[in-house]
Amino acid sequence: MRNLKLPAVAALSLALAACAVGPDYVRPTLATPDSFARGDAAAATDGSVAPEPDNEFWQNFNDPLLTRLIEESLSANHDLRIALSNYDRANALLRGAKFDRFPTITGSASGSESRSSSDQMPNVSNDGRDNESYSVQANASWELDLFGRVRRSVESARAETWASAADLQAMQVSIVGEVARSYVELRGLQERLRVARVNADNQKETLRLVQARFDAGRGTEFDTSRARAQLEATLARVPNLEAQVAVTQHRLAVLTGQTPDALIATLDAATPLPALPARLDAGTPGELLRRRPDVAAAEHRLHASTARIGVATADLFPRFTLSGLIGSQAIDTSALFERASETRLAALGIDWSFLDIGRVRARIKAADAQAEGELARYQQSVLLALEDTENALVRYARARVEDQHLERAAQDSAKAAQLARVRYEAGAADLFEVLDAERTQLQAQDAFADGRTRSVTGAIALYKAMAGGWPAREPVREGVAGR
Repeated sequence: MRNLKLPAVAALSLALAACAVGPDYVRPTLATPDSFARGDAAAATDGSVAPEPDNEFWQNFNDPLLTRLIEESLSANHDLRIALSNYDRANALLRGAKFDRFPTITGSASGSESRSSSDQMPNVSNDGRDNESYSVQANASWELDLFGRVRRSVESARAETWASAADLQAMQVSIVGEVARSYVELRGLQERLRVARVNADNQKETLRLVQARFDAGRGTEFDTSRARAQLEATLARVPNLEAQVAVTQHRLAVLTGQTPDALIATLDAATPLPALPARLDAGTPGELLRRRPDVAAAEHRLHASTARIGVATADLFPRFTLSGLIGSQAIDTSALFERASETRLAALGIDWSFLDIGRVRARIKAADAQAEGELARYQQSVLLALEDTENALVRYARARVEDQHLERAAQDSAKAAQLARVRYEAGAADLFEVLDAERTQLQAQDAFADGRTRSVTGAIALYKAMAGGWPAREPVREGVAGR
């Protein structure tokens, strides 16, 4: 093999470098609408400017505690750390795949001493039967990527890395959305708890008046029982709301990477619900799809599976490996590296699975089927993203309209309850009118608090559907013990 024309082989490799079997990835073209069917539903007509989806959307709520909780979740949430570790793993595998494009070089050294027996070498002295051997050598092996197997492998690994990066971004979208939604639900529950307690206080006062009338002989035990029953029904709301408040506090603590009890003191003090943004605009479907990390992840995985078709197809062709060795071998260490001790080898190996063509074609068929499945998954992710946004738009818009009606109902019911109590004290109305007005007041105020909560969570759902927005950031890495 000493006469092997290595420069000619290298030239052939370079000439065929542009040849890579298998399909080249082309982004699928999907028909999307020019605008959202419900796009005008969530937009206000006051001329205000819609928040940019690339901004940190939680800043629009002007709630410092909400901002703090989201910042903590982005740095300490454990689901985000899992997604980050998957991205780091994909990056490491990509770096490993890239090394396959270059020769693999290894070094070795050995030394041995042996003595043959007198039966093996009769009439030879002990020293004459001793043998020593020493060698030092460097080995190189390089797959000539004539048909693109290595390049397709690198392409697939790179696309998988991009998909893992998009997965991390999608997890950020999910975690931030959940923190914001849980925080708003907490404030809504605390408002409903306040409403229940205030109404219970009012009903206690009504019961006191009824009891005073009964004690004065101007009322009946039936009236007293009805007033007390309504009060107890209102008080029964309180424990369930208190439990929901506690559960939501625990959820927020875990989302920020802390133990469930960590935020109780911080979140116990009730504050108003965050203010709604003046206007929301989802933009166009095309802009949305470019922002959605789940769509990007699906596309990158389609790219990776397309490249793996090329990896499988390359097995239809011979695989050429260029290997070489250079070293020194001697029977004494002092003779190592002398010219006479030089050893070398150059070889071209050919590996071809032409007799196993059935298995190769089966692997190609499997790769084709996987790519077809990834294409369907990508197309489905696009449809789901559009559906998610359309749903968020219409829910947010309808929640705003509902919110306005519930607010007026809460105001009018409170006024009616007050008037009914005045009329009852003046003897112009019976107890039934008072109890009915108080029951209606409680229901209307509770519905208003719940409706306002749904309005704000609807805005968060729309921000989440728009996949906006925060600058790219990574959770804090924590080293493994003992590593």
